[in-house]
Amino acid sequence: MIRDKLTRIRDTMEQAARRAGRDASTIKLVAVSKFVDPQRILEAVACGQLLFGENYLQEAVEKRPKVDSSTRWHFIGHLQSNKARQAVTLFDVIETVDRLKIAKALDQQAKELDKELSVLVQVNIGREPQKSGVLPQDTQALLQDIRHHTNLLVQGLMAMPPFSDNPEDSRPYFKELVILAKQLASAGLFQDNEHVELSMGMSTDFAVAIEEGATIIRVGTALFGERI
Repeated sequence: MIRDKLTRIRDTMEQAARRAGRDASTIKLVAVSKFVDPQRILEAVACGQLLFGENYLQEAVEKRPKVDSSTRWHFIGHLQSNKARQAVTLFDVIETVDRLKIAKALDQQAKELDKELSVLVQVNIGREPQKSGVLPQDTQALLQDIRHHTNLLVQGLMAMPPFSDNPEDSRPYFKELVILAKQLASAGLFQDNEHVELSMGMSTDFAVAIEEGATIIRVGTALFGERI
């Protein structure tokens, strides 16, 4: 079942990339394993899926020792600064840096653990008050502060458009994030300004995200099914 779903997802990725004149191999699939037991994660690993995303630190604490060491993990949930050490220990990339306080906390723990830490800055692209993320107009200032005060490797941006059942509703927000990333790259604010990571697109709209330039998509339900 997971093998079939993974095949369909990768086929959809390939088709979307082709429509956009892109190489699908440059797009990373993060399998969001929130509330998914380790056995099912191992099924995905057996099918060649090695990149996973978790929303909750405690889940990752329990799962990572039970999963193949060749896997890589992205943290995609809201992070509190007092949990920074756990996050740095458990994850390869933190996608949800949205304030200087958390950036400094992650940087301090990375230094203590002698680890280079890659991060993405989460942008509240829909300007929704209930969501985390720096507002688009404040993103440049945050990136400048992170560069000045930390040694974090800022690889790009992450965003979640307002929820909609219609994937096309997400397209304007993906376009806006791409434009913002280009502006920030022209100011030299990323680790590699020629190859900026854009984490955008989930189960319902990842094909549209790829068409608009996503380099990372985060897919859970389409792979593992509905979760409570």
